[in-house]
Amino acid sequence: MHYLHTMVRITDIDASLKFYCDLMGLQEVRRIDNEKGRFTLIFLAAPKDLEKGDGEHVPKLELTYNWDPEEYSGGRNFGHLAYRVENVYDFCQKMADAGVTINRPPRDGNMAFIKSPDGISFEILQQGDPLPPQEPWASMPNTGSW
Repeated sequence: MHYLHTMVRITDIDASLKFYCDLMGLQEVRRIDNEKGRFTLIFLAAPKDLEKGDGEHVPKLELTYNWDPEEYSGGRNFGHLAYRVENVYDFCQKMADAGVTINRPPRDGNMAFIKSPDGISFEILQQGDPLPPQEPWASMPNTGSW
């Protein structure tokens, strides 16, 4: 068995690519526009995964955009996606500076949660050992659901 990808539906390609690529740092590795099916598939991969192989042979996140408007709800109902970062505090600061709500701050220097523009929950984990507690994160309360 070989893991291929996780698919999430999106409602705005530009907002989603800003979040996933510009803010989270994922890279687009493939795009399919299907006129007959009226959808676009955008495959993203993490840079560290791309160091280990080409875009076809690494775990991917598939963004599915349906051209005809649909309303999606319950993005949290499947759980969450998880990514490891080199510095959880720096990553969360970058996201906060860009206007992303830190739903579960990294009070423990190890784990945080954020959401995409479509309400998909992301667990952000510190690479290696947890970092020492640091303000403002150590005393920051949770916001919303995660």
